[in-house]
Amino acid sequence: MWQSYIKHFKNYLRLERSFSDNSVQAYIRDTEKLAEYLEIAAINLSPADIKEEHLLAFLKYLSELGLSAHTQARMLSGIKAFYKYLILENEISEDPTELIEAPRLPRKLPDVLSYPEIEQILQAIDHSTPEGTRNRAIIEVLYSSGLRVSELVGLQLTFCYFDIGFIRILGKGDKVRLVPIGKEAIKYTQLYLDHVRSEIPAKKESEDIVFLNRRGGQLSRVMVFLIIKDAAEKAGISKNVSPHTFRHSFATHLIEGGASLRAVQEMLGHESITTTEIYTHLDRDYLRQIITEFHPRK
Repeated sequence: MWQSYIKHFKNYLRLERSFSDNSVQAYIRDTEKLAEYLEIAAINLSPADIKEEHLLAFLKYLSELGLSAHTQARMLSGIKAFYKYLILENEISEDPTELIEAPRLPRKLPDVLSYPEIEQILQAIDHSTPEGTRNRAIIEVLYSSGLRVSELVGLQLTFCYFDIGFIRILGKGDKVRLVPIGKEAIKYTQLYLDHVRSEIPAKKESEDIVFLNRRGGQLSRVMVFLIIKDAAEKAGISKNVSPHTFRHSFATHLIEGGASLRAVQEMLGHESITTTEIYTHLDRDYLRQIITEFHPRK
């Protein structure tokens, strides 16, 4: 139902508006994300039947996934263009986007990092120290897999399946999920395990924990916050950076790159947004493919 409208919209942008290929792809991607959201939410409506309430729910969903206000505003502008086109073609008489304002860009500095900023932070870490080796691995894992800080500090050795590129995460409400982990994150975590952690006598209750403090105990959440703050400061990043920043950046970079909403939702460990649908987990090979195709650090 939506694909036909989107196809005609694409032709309109390309032929009548003479937009560049990049601009056309951006507008189409935004419109397809709305269509995908409606499918996830089990809202079976054509573009002509969409109301303002559905669009507001879509923006709320994007916000809950951790997308920045800037990204939401950009996606909304693509959807507004789609509905202006439908009015022009007399497909609809009222524009459901007319009264929707773009999410206000916060006055405080945004908490999503660009990929160059993430690289800046990683490069500023002193790899010659045991703590530096560990901290590089921590940031790589946070950005590679979009983990909550509580999930990172609780990550267990027996749940790291590096040979197949996955880690098993115990999330909110003791929900277990398998999350892809990129090659760079595996590389630096393995370096830490081989050269640093292997030299630390782990406390009995932390024997299976990946990231340890100097005394062989599990890292606290506060300690991870301090590690991140320190790394961002050393890199000269003035944004308000926390462990959650990497989770937001993970989701934003994947979706802006073209990854599906459903895949990102699953990797983040979010609940299904509809209670009427039994949420089926996506194929693991597909999630692995999403990281390989769309994550900047693979």
